[in-house]
Amino acid sequence: MKVMVIDGPNLNLLGSREPAIYGGTSLGEIRASLGEVARELMVDLEFFQSNGEGELIDAIHRAGEVADGIVINPGAYGHYSIAMRDALAAVGVPAVEVHISNVYAREEFRSRSVIAPVCIGGVWGFGSDVYEWGLRALIKKLRDNG
Repeated sequence: MKVMVIDGPNLNLLGSREPAIYGGTSLGEIRASLGEVARELMVDLEFFQSNGEGELIDAIHRAGEVADGIVINPGAYGHYSIAMRDALAAVGVPAVEVHISNVYAREEFRSRSVIAPVCIGGVWGFGSDVYEWGLRALIKKLRDNG
């Protein structure tokens, strides 16, 4: 089983970007930790991060060809990118949306996700643990339905 983990804009700055909101864990550290979870679950991971919407859409398209599921932190694009929403709907691969911060406790514009309706679920507000919990939930759902 293979899962693509897709990270959107500014997530390459984790660890130094607004640590009071996003914590001090870097994207590399999140990936290393998630790799350990993947070994436990006997799942292969492929990671992708971009600040560009088009590149993220291309990664979603690729996931549709090579992955059984997607864990996606769309960053700010999750609040307004209809193109990313359409890409997720088009590929038909189950996706879980994750956000490190509690988007519902922040600015009003962050409380709307345009991709949530095409995801099987979401995890937010628990810091970098959202990646692990999102992956575990996705794998459970895939195995239960497999």
